[in-house]
Amino acid sequence: MIRAAVTGASGRMGKLIISNIVAFDGMQLSAAFDLVNIGKDAGETAQVGNLGVAISDVKDMEKVLKGSATDVLIDFTIADATVVNAPRAASAGVNLVIGTTGLSDEQKHIIETAVFKHAVAGIISPNFSVGVNVFFKILAEASKYLGDFDIEVIEAHHNKKKDAPSGTAIKAADVISATLGGKEYVYGRQGLAPRSKEIGIHAVRGGDIVGDHTVLFAGDGERIEIKHQAHSRQSFASGAVKAAAWVCNAGPGMYTMEDILGL
Repeated sequence: MIRAAVTGASGRMGKLIISNIVAFDGMQLSAAFDLVNIGKDAGETAQVGNLGVAISDVKDMEKVLKGSATDVLIDFTIADATVVNAPRAASAGVNLVIGTTGLSDEQKHIIETAVFKHAVAGIISPNFSVGVNVFFKILAEASKYLGDFDIEVIEAHHNKKKDAPSGTAIKAADVISATLGGKEYVYGRQGLAPRSKEIGIHAVRGGDIVGDHTVLFAGDGERIEIKHQAHSRQSFASGAVKAAAWVCNAGPGMYTMEDILGL
């Protein structure tokens, strides 16, 4: 039985991840962390029934993880919290599944260093949806044949999302850029902005949009659009729980969703 812990257990994604852990065969919730609802049952907070797992303060993370014999921590919080909590979990011998977006290169390096130092397995992904990761694969293939086209990445999310552009949009641009040997990125346009061979990246924020990503390849007299739309956050949560099960059976090191999905 895989024992999984969740940070941000009282948040929208945290509660959804807990419900997916409960439904996943061979996995159970072992610990939950947050800054609020401390002492309350994590299952009741997630509306999946009493699980006998109280929400703990994040400052007690190492002690709680060791005491609960946790195998893996799933973290979908904010960058400034993740960069502190992930190394704490790694030092307790706990594997990591991180879906936090907005992590800087330096923050990712800190987490990866902790993973290797403590010989655990970890994955950092801007998106755990199976469909999005197939979307990346399609973009890499399409870019081989459409490198002379103008390329624009347009993403849309709900009005509560803090970082922009989304991690998924950046990953999409990175996939295309790597295929084409390196491209400059331009974030939005204003005033005099003649187009060159850059990849344009644009962020839309409004309403309750879960997550839309479109890559536009525009040529003379034609265009191709490749799009992924998330209808709910369930695709992110279920993918993260599957990733948690996978890393618990992997050797130490950093992995990607491509590894997990065999892409």
